Amino acid sequence: MARALKLAEVERIPILGTESIVCGFHLVDYIWTDIFSNLPAASTYVLITDSNLAKLYLSQYQESFQVAWAHHKPASAAPRLLTHVLPPGELSKSRATKRAIEDWMFGEKCTRDTTVLALGGGVIGDLVGYVAATFMRGVSFIQIPTSLLAMVDSSIGGKTAVDTPAGKNLVGSFWQPKRIYMDMAVLSTLPQREFSNGMAEVIKTAAIWDSAEFDVLESSSVEIRRAVLNGTRDGDAGLTLATRSAEQTLLQRVIAASARVKAYVVTHDERESGMRGLLNFGHTIGHAIEAILSPQVLHGECVAVGCVLEAEVARRMGHLSEVGVARLVRCLRAYGLPTTMDDPLLRALASSEQLAEVRPQRLMDIMGVDKKTVGTQKRLVVLKQLGATLELKPTNVSDALILEVLSVGVLVKPVDDSAAAETIVIPPGSKSISNRALQLAALGKGVCRLRNLLHSDDTQVMMAALQAMGGCEFAWEDGGDTLVVTGGGGALHAPATELYLGNAGTAARFLTTTVNLINSGGDSTVLTGNARMKLRPCAPLVDALRNNGCTIDYCEKEGSLPLRVSHSGSRGFPGGRIQLAASVSSQYVSSILLCAPYAQEPVRLELVGGKVISQPYIDMTLAMMAQFGCHVQRISETEYLIPLCAYTNPAEYIVESDASSATYPLAFAAITGRQCTVPNIGSASLQGDARFAVDVLRPMGCTVEQTATSTTVRGPPRGQLKALGDIDMEPMTDAFLTASVLAAVAPGNGGVSRIRGIANQHVKECDRIEAMCTELARFGVTAVNHADGIDVHARPFNELASATPSVHCYDDHRVAMSFSVLACLAPGGAELRERRCVGKTWPQWWDVLARDLGAPIAGADPKEEHVEAEAAKVSSPSVVVVGMRGAGKSSLSKAAASALGLAYVDMDEYLEQQVGQTIPEIIASEGGWPAFRAHESRLLAQVLTKDFATGAIIACGGGVVEAPENCALLQRHMSSNGAVICITPNMDQVAEFLSQDKTRPAYAAGDARDVYERRKPLYSKVSNYEMLVDKRLPGAWPRIEQEFVRLVALASGRDCNRVDLAHSSYFVSLTAKDVGEYLENDRLAAVTAGAHAVELRADLLAAIDEDDVLAKLQWQFATLRHATPLPVVFTVRTAAQGGAFRGSDAQRMDILHAAIRWGAEYVDVEVDTHAAALYAARRNSIIIASHHDPTGRQLRWSQCEFTTEILHRARACGDIVKLISFANQWSDNLDCLEFVKRHHSLETPLIALNMGYEGQMSRVLCPVLTPVTHPLLAAKAAPGQISVQQINVARATAGLLPARKMALCGTPIQHSPSPAMHNAAFSALGLPHVYGRLETAEANELAELFADPEFGGASITIPLKQSVIPLLTQLTPAARRIGAVNTVIPTTLGGKSALLGDNTDYLGIVGCLRRSQAVAFSKATALVVGAGGTTRAALYALYTLGVGSVVIYNRTAQRAEELVAEFSELFASLVSVSDLAAVESPDYVVGTIPACDLAYPDSLFAKTGVALDMAYKPRWTPLLESAKRHGWTVVPGVDVLIEQGIHQLEKWTHLTAPTKIMADAVYAKYNADN
Repeated sequence: MARALKLAEVERIPILGTESIVCGFHLVDYIWTDIFSNLPAASTYVLITDSNLAKLYLSQYQESFQVAWAHHKPASAAPRLLTHVLPPGELSKSRATKRAIEDWMFGEKCTRDTTVLALGGGVIGDLVGYVAATFMRGVSFIQIPTSLLAMVDSSIGGKTAVDTPAGKNLVGSFWQPKRIYMDMAVLSTLPQREFSNGMAEVIKTAAIWDSAEFDVLESSSVEIRRAVLNGTRDGDAGLTLATRSAEQTLLQRVIAASARVKAYVVTHDERESGMRGLLNFGHTIGHAIEAILSPQVLHGECVAVGCVLEAEVARRMGHLSEVGVARLVRCLRAYGLPTTMDDPLLRALASSEQLAEVRPQRLMDIMGVDKKTVGTQKRLVVLKQLGATLELKPTNVSDALILEVLSVGVLVKPVDDSAAAETIVIPPGSKSISNRALQLAALGKGVCRLRNLLHSDDTQVMMAALQAMGGCEFAWEDGGDTLVVTGGGGALHAPATELYLGNAGTAARFLTTTVNLINSGGDSTVLTGNARMKLRPCAPLVDALRNNGCTIDYCEKEGSLPLRVSHSGSRGFPGGRIQLAASVSSQYVSSILLCAPYAQEPVRLELVGGKVISQPYIDMTLAMMAQFGCHVQRISETEYLIPLCAYTNPAEYIVESDASSATYPLAFAAITGRQCTVPNIGSASLQGDARFAVDVLRPMGCTVEQTATSTTVRGPPRGQLKALGDIDMEPMTDAFLTASVLAAVAPGNGGVSRIRGIANQHVKECDRIEAMCTELARFGVTAVNHADGIDVHARPFNELASATPSVHCYDDHRVAMSFSVLACLAPGGAELRERRCVGKTWPQWWDVLARDLGAPIAGADPKEEHVEAEAAKVSSPSVVVVGMRGAGKSSLSKAAASALGLAYVDMDEYLEQQVGQTIPEIIASEGGWPAFRAHESRLLAQVLTKDFATGAIIACGGGVVEAPENCALLQRHMSSNGAVICITPNMDQVAEFLSQDKTRPAYAAGDARDVYERRKPLYSKVSNYEMLVDKRLPGAWPRIEQEFVRLVALASGRDCNRVDLAHSSYFVSLTAKDVGEYLENDRLAAVTAGAHAVELRADLLAAIDEDDVLAKLQWQFATLRHATPLPVVFTVRTAAQGGAFRGSDAQRMDILHAAIRWGAEYVDVEVDTHAAALYAARRNSIIIASHHDPTGRQLRWSQCEFTTEILHRARACGDIVKLISFANQWSDNLDCLEFVKRHHSLETPLIALNMGYEGQMSRVLCPVLTPVTHPLLAAKAAPGQISVQQINVARATAGLLPARKMALCGTPIQHSPSPAMHNAAFSALGLPHVYGRLETAEANELAELFADPEFGGASITIPLKQSVIPLLTQLTPAARRIGAVNTVIPTTLGGKSALLGDNTDYLGIVGCLRRSQAVAFSKATALVVGAGGTTRAALYALYTLGVGSVVIYNRTAQRAEELVAEFSELFASLVSVSDLAAVESPDYVVGTIPACDLAYPDSLFAKTGVALDMAYKPRWTPLLESAKRHGWTVVPGVDVLIEQGIHQLEKWTHLTAPTKIMADAVYAKYNADN
C-alpha cells in the first residue's frame, strides 16, 4: 500500500489570469498531485535536471511520482517518467545541448502530449523551457526552480533561451510554464553566496514596487538569512501553517511578494514593451559589469552594484534622496552583497585584470547594445523613493550623467557668472554627533527617534557593528528620514564575525572601548579595517584600556588595528582611575567617556601627555551624555568623574547638521564672490567648526551674518580674499583643509597664511597636512609642512597652473571636498581622482556642487598612478641654472639636457635670436645695459611661463640677478616646484676663462671677483640647489659633468638616486676627519662594498670646527660626490645624540638645510622642534627622522608609550624613521625585532636597532638602511657597528640568507676568469653563494639549472646569447634592443617566479668609457669596428652615453649597413664606411672584433681620444697598440669584462660590488693564464 501523501499548505500567485505560481515548503508530493489532478494529462513526463541536483532530489521525485499516481488513479497504469541529467553550469546552456535533449526525446518516442519539467536553477529553466517551446511546436512546461534567483527571476515570465558564441540568451522564445513551483525547503541546500545572489533580485523588486516589503527586508535580514542558511531540507517543518516557524513564514512572505510583483508586471506587459522594463532596475549597469566579471562574479552580485549606481543616478537627477540610496546600500550589504566596484568581495572574486577592465567608457560601450537602449538613447529605471519609480517604464538618461556616476573621479571646472548669486544649502547630519547619538541610544534604555542622522559609510559601519553585538534594534520611519533605535541597556554579546570598520576612524576608536562591555566568557572580538585604517594610531587608547585591566592584543602592527579584545565572562571594563594620553586625538577621550557609565566601578579619567586636542569635541560628548541622562563632573581642566548609570533615551533626538561639511558651501561663496546660507548651523552649535565663518572667513574679507541657528556668507569679488596671517585652528582642526584652499588664492594681507594647532591632522584618514602641501603644489601653490601646522603662500587665482591638475584625494573625504572648492576658481579646474570618498560624510556632495551651487562637473577616469608619474616627469617645471659667466653653466646644461632628454635653452642665445642683435650690440646701442636687462626680464618670463615652462634646462646669463624683476620671476618659479641650480665656482678658474672670452663684454682686472661677491647673496636668494664646480675636485671636468647630471635628475624628480627598500640595504658610516683620506688607492670603493649608500658624518669632520664652515663642508660633500655614485646620507649628530657637534641648534639646522641645497639624497635629523621645518623644506631629498637613546633606558621596544609617541612624531617629520636604542640584555634584540615587524613597511620604512656589543643581532635583523662599518675604517661611528660581511655571514648562519648557485654558461669557458671574479666577491661580502661553470652549446641544457630552487643567476656567453631567450620570462629593454642576453636574473613578476634576461655588456662599455671620458659625450663622435653581436651592445652603450654621431666599419659592408638601418633612430648620425682611412679622427673608438691583423691608419688618432677593445686576448690588441702609440687613453677588454661582471653581481645580490677584489681576482687569473 502506498504511503500517505504529504501535501503542503501553499500560497498561490496569479499570473496571466491563472494561479500558476505555487509557494510553500516540502512541495514534492504536492507537485505531482497538482499536476495529475489539475493539468492536462500527459503520456510522458520528462524531468530534466543537472548532476548536482540529481544527487539531492532525483530519487525523491521519482518515488513521489509513483506514490502520487497510486493515490490519483490506483487502478490505472502510470504514465512514463523519463529523467535526463545534464552537466551543471552555464556551458550546458547551448544549442548543442538543446539539440541533444531533443534527439534523446525523439529516441524515447516522446509525443505532443509530453510534459517537460525543469528542476534546477536559471540555466536548467532557460534551456529546458526553450526545448519545451520548440519540441513538436511546443509542449507543456513546468518550472521547479531550486535557487532563490531562479524562483524570483528567471522562472517567472516565460523567457527561455540558450547562449551562443555571440552572447548570452540570444536565441530563445517566450513560452509560459503551466506551473511554477517554489519549494522554499530546497533553499536550505544553497551555499550562502547563492542565497545572496537571489536576494539581489528580491531587494530590487521591493525597491521599485513596495516600500512596505522593503522595510521588512531591511529590518529582518538576520531572520531571513537564518531561515535559509540554518534550515534543513529534511523533516516536515513548514509543510503546514501549524508547523511553519516565524522565520519560515517571513521567508515565504518576501519571496512570494517578489514573485507577485513580477507576475503582475508580466501579466500587464508580457512581451516587455514598457512596464516590464521596470524589472531591469540595476540590470542595465549590472549586466555591463557582469559581461566583464562573469563567471567569477555572480549575476546577483553584479546587479547589486548596478542597483546602487542606478539609484545614485536617480539621486543625481534630484528624484531620490540620499536617505533612499543609503538604505538601499545598507539593505544589500545586510544580505552579503557588494555595493561598489571596489567592494572587498569583488576584489576577492575577480582578477586584477578583470577589475582593470571595468572602466566607465567600457561599461558605457556595453550598455550601448543593451536591449533597453533605443537607438543611442540609454534608459534606466529611475527611483523617486524606495518602493516607487519615476515612471512605469525605464526613463531616458543622458550619457554624460551616467558616465559621471560610473566614474572613479570627477572633473570640476571653474564656475562662471551663470551660477546662482545666492543659494541655500543644508548639509547632512554631523558625523560626530551621529556616531555619538547612535552609541548613546544603543546603550540606553527605551526607544529614541533619531532625526537628520547622517547616512554615510561611517554611520553605516557604526550601525552594523552595534547590531552585530546585539546591542540594539533599528527600524525606519518617515520614509527613512527617522531612525528608531530601541536601546539594549548596555547588554552586548560577541559578534559572530570580526567587525570590519573600513576607514571609519570615529567608529574604530569608539568601538575599541565599547567591545570591552561585552559579557561573553571565553570569546573574543576582532576589530579591523582597510589598509589606511591599519596605519592610523590607536595606541594611547589601547594603552589606557590595557592599564585599566582590559585584555587587548594587536593582531598585526603594534599601535594600530586590527585588535583582538578578549572577554572574561563579565564586563571587561573595570573602571576606576584611568590615565589617557589625549594629545593625539580627542576621540580617545570620547571613547572612554561614552562607555564609562557601564564600567564595573565609577571612572576617574585623567588626561595626560600634553595639551588636549580638540576640546570642543570632548565638550560635545559631555553635553550629549547629559542629554541622555548621564552628568559627568569635570574636576579640573584634565580630570573627569563619570558615575555608574544607564543612559535614558529621549523620545526624540535631532542631529545637528555637520559643521565641518558646512565649511565647503560657505567656502564656495567665499572663493567665487557669491552668497550662501546654511540654515541649521549657527553660534549655538555644539561643534567647534561652526566658528569657521566668523573666525576664518570674516578675516579673509567675507561678509558673515551668523545667528544662533544659521550662517550666511558673501564672498568678496573674485581674487580679493585676504591671507589669514597667523591663526590657531585647534578648536576646528578638520576645517583647516578648507581654509588652506582659500588661503591658496588669498594674496591680500601679505599673501601668507600660517595655520597652527592642527598636529592631529597628520594622523587622520591620511597625513592631511602633507596631502595639502603635495596637492596644492599641483596648482602651483607653495605650502610648507610643519609638525603642528601648514604655511600657505598664496598666488593670484589667474596665475594658478593653467592645465587641469589631477588631485589625489588619499581616500579622504575632506581632501576631495576642499579641492573641489578650489577647482571652482582655478583656471583649469581640477580632476579629483576619487569621487566616492565623500561618501564618508556627504555622499551627495557632487550633486549639491553641481545642482545647487552651479559648478560644471563631469565624470573622470583618472590614468593609473604610474602613468601619471611618468607624465609628471615630462611636464615637471623646467630647471634653471644661474651663476657667473665662465662657471660652466652652458656646458653643464647641454650635457644634462642630452643625458636626461631635456630641451636646452641658453638665455643669452635665445635673447639674441628674439631681439635680432648680439648682446655687445645691444649694450653698445643707445639703450645700453637697461635695454638689455629689459629684454632679459621680458624673455625670461616668456621662457618660464610659456615657451619652455616644462621639460627644459635653462642656462641664464651671469647678470640675470641684477634685475629685481628677474629675481622675482625665479623665486616664483621655485614656489611652483621649479628647481633653480646655482653654480658656485672657483673664481680663479672663472677669471682665467673670462680673460680669454671675447664673446661678451670683458671684465676689468679684479672686477669679476667683486661682481661675484656682490651677486653671491642674490644667487643664493633665487636658487634652491647649489653645486660646487672646481676642477681640482677628483675626476675633474668629466666627473663634474656627471655630478651635474645627477643633481639635475634629483632636482627635477627624474631620478632621485634612492635605495630600493624592497631588499635588505646598508649605508656605510664614514668616520675620517677629511673625505680626502678615502681617495688614496681607491679606498672608498673598498669601504663601500656591499653598501647601498654612504653616510657623511659632518660632525666628525675637522671642517665642522673651522671658520667658513659651510664652504668647507661643501668641499667635503663635493669631494665625496665626485668619488662615488652612491646616494649620500648627510648627518650632523650632537654629543647628546652620540655625535661630536658642539655648535648651536641654529648652526646645525643651517648645515642640514645646506645639505638639501647641495643635493644630498638623504638627510638625517634628530626628532626635535626643528625637524618639521627641515621636512617641509626637503624638496626631493629623503628625511630620516631619528631618535637616539645611548642608554637604552628611555627608548624601549616593548609596550613603551614614549617609544610609540616618538614613532608618531618621527612619522610626522620624516620619510623614514630611525630609532636607535642601546641593548642592556640580549633579549632587547628580540623586542626590537617584534617592534620592527609591527611598524615597518615599504610605505612606512623603519630603521630600528640597538647599539652596543649585545645589540649586534638587531643590526643583523634590521630590514632597511642598516648603518655599517668596514675594517678599513679607522673607527666605528657607533658602538656595536659591524660590517656588511659580518651581517651576511650571520644571516646565512641563521638561515635568513639561503645559498644560491650561479654559473657561467656557454663554450668554450674553461679559461674564463668569471668564476674567480664572482666567488671572490661572494667571499668578500660574506655571501654563501657559489659560482660555477656549465659548458654547453645547447640552450635547452640550461633548463635544469634554471629550474633548480637554489638557482641564483647565470652569465651567458657564446654561443647561447640568442638561443637562451626562449627559456626566459621577460627581457629588459636593453636586452630586447640589443637582441642578446648575457645575464639571467631570477625574479618575481606578477607574484610568480620568473627569469629576467638582461645585457650587461653595454653597461661594461658605459662604465669604462665614463671613467676614461675625454670629451663630453654630447659633443663626441665615435667609431665602432665590427658588426657582430658585441657591436650591437657597443652601439646601445654609445646611445646610452648620449653620443650623437657614430661611424661603423666592418670588413663585410653589408652587415654594417644592416646595423645602420636597425639603429639609426637612436643617433643624430649613424653611417657605415668601407675604408678606415676615410674616417675623420673620432673622440672614441670601440673595437668589437676578435684580435686580428686589421691595420688602423694613423689618421684615426689625429686628436686625443679613448680607445676600448672588447677583445681581451691578447691584452694589447692592434687597436690598443695603435692608440697607445698616439698617446690615447686605452681600455683593455679585460676591464670591460670586470665592469660587466660588477653589474651582474649587483643585479643578482642587490649589493654594491667589491670592485677592487673582483678586479684583482680577474687579473690574477688572467696573468696566470697568459
